[in-house]
Amino acid sequence: MTRGAWLAAGLLVLAAAWLGPLPAMSRHSFAAHMTMHVSVIAIAVPLLALGIRGSLRDPVRRFPRLFSPIPASLLELVVVWAWHAPLLHHLARESNAMLVLEQSSFFLAGMLVWLSSFGGSRMHQRERAMAGVAGLLLTSMHMTLLGVLLALADRPLYAHAGESTDQQLGGVIMLCVGGTAYLFGALYRVHDLLRERHNAVSPG
Repeated sequence: MTRGAWLAAGLLVLAAAWLGPLPAMSRHSFAAHMTMHVSVIAIAVPLLALGIRGSLRDPVRRFPRLFSPIPASLLELVVVWAWHAPLLHHLARESNAMLVLEQSSFFLAGMLVWLSSFGGSRMHQRERAMAGVAGLLLTSMHMTLLGVLLALADRPLYAHAGESTDQQLGGVIMLCVGGTAYLFGALYRVHDLLRERHNAVSPG
């Protein structure tokens, strides 16, 4: 796919998540909230990052020190877990301003992780890829853990979630989509490293 295709796909997913029915549904459904969440950080953001990386729009090329994969993943851990604390989660469901703040922080934290892991100049791609694998795996693990905790909880943790099955479905969505997307990102970077090593040792 071309850069334009990656960007267009990412923008379409982002528009579907934010301008479609999910924001209204998320006020009463935890599964809808989680669908919106993972659509942004695990689908739209990676597509946008792949469209931006290496181009003139890539901020990592200009400010490489601000985009370090492991600190970025730790920041996303704090953002994701904080917004899933019952109090903040409730506020984001009851207030449009808090919902915008929540979704904006998810988007920015996700972009920071994916661009830190995939962006930058070709000169430093090996070092960034190695750190990117670690950062993406860390993010995959903490999102998987959050998904498991939500899916296995024996009672609703959020007042608006209603039945525990709604919360459990949201946990499964986080586990299957959120955790898996970051795992695939890490494996893709491992593939890049192996391909680079193969090209380096191949004759001619």
